[in-house]
Amino acid sequence: MRLSKYFVPTLKEVPNDAVVTSHILMLRTGMIRMVSAGIYSFLPLGYIVMKKISEIIREEMDAIGGQEFHLPALNPKEIWEETGRVEAFGDILFHIKNRDYVLAPTHEEIVTYHARNVVKSYKDMPQIWYQIQTKFRNEPRPRSGVIRGRQFLMKDSYTFDNSWEALDRSYNLHDKAYRKIFDRCRLKYFVVGASSGAMGGTGSEEFMVKSDAGEDTVAYCESCGYAANVEVAASRIEGVKRKAESKSIYEISTPDVKSIDELCAFLKIDETQCAKSRIYVHNGEPVLILMLGNDEVNESKLVSVLGGNVRPGHPDELKEITGADAGSIGPMGFRGKIIADHRLKDANNMFSGANKNDYHIGGIDFQHDVKNVEYQDLRIVKSEEGCPKCEMKLEVFSAIELGHIFKLGTKYSEAMAAKFIDEKGEEHPIIMGSYGIGVERIMACFIEQHHDDKGIVWEKPLAPFDVHLIALNMKNESVASTSEKIYNELMQNGISVLFDDREAAAGFKFNDADLLGMPIQIVIGEKKLKDNKVELKIRKVNQRLDVDLTEVLNNIKMLFAE
Repeated sequence: MRLSKYFVPTLKEVPNDAVVTSHILMLRTGMIRMVSAGIYSFLPLGYIVMKKISEIIREEMDAIGGQEFHLPALNPKEIWEETGRVEAFGDILFHIKNRDYVLAPTHEEIVTYHARNVVKSYKDMPQIWYQIQTKFRNEPRPRSGVIRGRQFLMKDSYTFDNSWEALDRSYNLHDKAYRKIFDRCRLKYFVVGASSGAMGGTGSEEFMVKSDAGEDTVAYCESCGYAANVEVAASRIEGVKRKAESKSIYEISTPDVKSIDELCAFLKIDETQCAKSRIYVHNGEPVLILMLGNDEVNESKLVSVLGGNVRPGHPDELKEITGADAGSIGPMGFRGKIIADHRLKDANNMFSGANKNDYHIGGIDFQHDVKNVEYQDLRIVKSEEGCPKCEMKLEVFSAIELGHIFKLGTKYSEAMAAKFIDEKGEEHPIIMGSYGIGVERIMACFIEQHHDDKGIVWEKPLAPFDVHLIALNMKNESVASTSEKIYNELMQNGISVLFDDREAAAGFKFNDADLLGMPIQIVIGEKKLKDNKVELKIRKVNQRLDVDLTEVLNNIKMLFAE
């Protein structure tokens, strides 16, 4: 492709609205342009990369027996209502105004709709169906370029099995395929245990890359390899040690004291003597959650414990539920369900709100004073806490989710009556799995991991072009004819070339070449041509080689082979 004819609108300056490296470089290299918040057009250079990633995914999905579909992005709302996910997705689901349709953020309902009409016997399974299709999610705060957008390209696949053992096999096939995909895309990644969230199901893993641009937070142990999304992560941390002598309950006036830190300062106590109270509403009923000190409630863990619909109590309903506003709520006299974090188990001499504004209670004994309390792991883990699998400490950091695999089980098949007949003639719901990969996220994560201060550093599997051919002066007959000859020779041998044949200064061309970051640059200039040589530059290591004109093709092949 001749750069003089190719639409690659590069930028010298960093766009004001871009703060993430991949977003900055995708804009500067002319791969994408924003149309609206979270909505991007992919220009020719970016679309080449998207197609390369899609083809790698397609090859590995076909290798495990996947059959490619193309399902509609526009879905009848009534199909989504069968599973209750219109409510589960809430405002993230795009609705078509005055029409009974939604734009699909995922396709579990649609594949189940097709499966219930055709997959009737145990002999019809296993099935692996997949697609690479545009999805839509009404993200309230789209950010980080294509990492968190409102429209995005995703590979989603679905498995249909007649036993839980067969589901395990389908799940493992996808696990191996995903590792091959990410390896081929030259990504450094790790796998974490995760929450299934609105997807539901019995098992879930995420494929992640460490990045400050990440919207997920991960707990990781470098020693043993333990890794989990903080939505489900556990840690090894001590609870409250029970005191030998329990005090009696007493009420304390605490004017204008709302937070744990304010209470500790007012009473001159440590935060480990405090039980923080939070109100949640579960299926319409209030639940009191108790945490030690400044520990934060992990709402994903809470949803897993309670099931159903869970939300934080609204400020305007707290007083009606407890008799007090936030900051003065506690377990004493609370008549609803009470769940406390494990760190509070059997604690005594604790302080908490009195369910009366500007008052707290001291001397609370969880064994005697807090009736019918249930203990669960409800806290968000923190860096430097003990690893639950070994004696080392955890690191907590931001990460980007590349892919997510779920064992859905029978959640969707039961809701939508997708059933099969087994070998005994008995009817059962189809056992399903769901597996997703973000195509643009692979692109963004590659750039996050492969760049320098000059631009992107592509490797051959994802590079838009294999070679960047730079003619320093096309007005010079020798430079022009040699450049044309090398361009044609490489193209005829299956090596894709971006040919900078523009009338521009050498420095301008070099800067663009480094910004665009093709694996190999070939520089053709008058000086070296006098000795029948051209310069090869390996972008990854910035190594320069002088090569005879007759050996350019062989050297390119050899470098890629290495």
